[in-house]
Amino acid sequence: MPTPVIELSGVSRRYDDGPPALHEVSLTVRPGEAVAIVGPSGSGKSTLLNLIAGLDRPDAGTVTVDGVRVDRLGEAGSALYRRSRIGMVFQFFNLLDDLTVGDNVALPARLAGVSRREADRRAAHLLELLGIARHARAHPARLSGGERQRVAVARALMNRPALLLADEPTGALDTAAGGDVGRLLADLNAEGQTVVVVTHDMALARSCTHRTVRIADGRITEDAPSDAAAPEAAAPEAVR
Repeated sequence: MPTPVIELSGVSRRYDDGPPALHEVSLTVRPGEAVAIVGPSGSGKSTLLNLIAGLDRPDAGTVTVDGVRVDRLGEAGSALYRRSRIGMVFQFFNLLDDLTVGDNVALPARLAGVSRREADRRAAHLLELLGIARHARAHPARLSGGERQRVAVARALMNRPALLLADEPTGALDTAAGGDVGRLLADLNAEGQTVVVVTHDMALARSCTHRTVRIADGRITEDAPSDAAAPEAAAPEAVR
């Protein structure tokens, strides 16, 4: 059996004197899985995402991602881990408006020390793969919400991450654009990309994941197949 991409064991996290945001959570995600983490506001799903991303540390338990003990990393180690092991997609895109689309996508590779030529080559390939190559020289403000989210996905894939984390990726989009993003995530997963989506949108969970993990009051209450529809068309040539 392949080594898990994500392995959480007995993870707990409490803020101040309130109830635990997470309480003894254990979770395994294997290579090539597409998993939705769902729950109401305040359920603990954002805390779980932050722990997986190395943006926060547990009070108890262990967090291992792609063979890295994330809970043991310091600030510099966490930054390197996020740059090399995971790609992150956010609700509000987090693109840099003063950079072109191509430069936004190439930025993670440049920060990782990749040459300008190779970073630009990789960025151009991803933009072509995701159907937005025509916007490479445009600035993000000139794109639609759905197009900007595709740019954000391309940027997240730039360093060939073992794991793609998407935090409410359709939250700022209309229904049509949200559907496009869901199909894109499904296509990427069909090509082998491990995907974890944090969302309250059950339509998104069903459209692009195989498995749904429900969280309530800091605990996993259900872990079951999400009955995702098979993607209509897989993305060409692996994104890895």
